[in-house]
Amino acid sequence: MRITVDHGLCDGLGQCTLVAPEVFALNDDERLEVAPDPAPELTQKVTAAARACPVRAITVEGA
Repeated sequence: MRITVDHGLCDGLGQCTLVAPEVFALNDDERLEVAPDPAPELTQKVTAAARACPVRAITVEGA
């Protein structure tokens, strides 16, 4: 699974961090960080987190 974040779109609201905190986190600058190699069993949570993003800044490929 490949997760891409468009940091130009991301507004740092953190909806994705609520849905999949194992994969997404906001750093001190409120910039979204993504775990480098999330476990395959987290695929559903990652896709749900991408759908929860109000600005659609997260793209998931191979899910």
